[in-house]
Amino acid sequence: MKYTSAEAAKLLRKLNEEVENLEDQEVRTRQFNAAIGEDIESVRPAYDYTDTQRKLDELQAKIRMVKHSLNCFNSTTEVAGFGMTIDQLLVYIPQLSRRKQKLAMMSSSLPKERAKVSGLGSQIIDYRYANYDIEAAKADYQSVSDELAKAQTALDLVNTTMALEVEID
Repeated sequence: MKYTSAEAAKLLRKLNEEVENLEDQEVRTRQFNAAIGEDIESVRPAYDYTDTQRKLDELQAKIRMVKHSLNCFNSTTEVAGFGMTIDQLLVYIPQLSRRKQKLAMMSSSLPKERAKVSGLGSQIIDYRYANYDIEAAKADYQSVSDELAKAQTALDLVNTTMALEVEID
């Protein structure tokens, strides 16, 4: 069946939720308490070990198939305008985010600013000087910001428009 990457991610989320729900139900029904003298069969919850394990195996096999399809798609599909595959772009975006954060701090620095003075009665005033071109940092910040937005938009476009084949029963 054909899915966009976004649809496959939603399918994966749904399958994982089904596994969690089935495992939660199993935890609540695989054992039970009964008081001495109580009719055990009247308080026994419905639980079929074999059927539960089969359902869990089927769901986990589907999860593996969807993840494999996504991995293949991500490692072979190139994102237009970047010369990178999706999986490379998924590494590039956090790198850009970290660089943007660092450049935001650097671009907001003053060329000369008073450093914190420790100790009472200290007569020495320390200054901290920027050892880089703040305007260059501002320009780089804007450039990285634009590149990050472009990368995120390109990835969103691929995730919502390009289809991949997922073979699950």
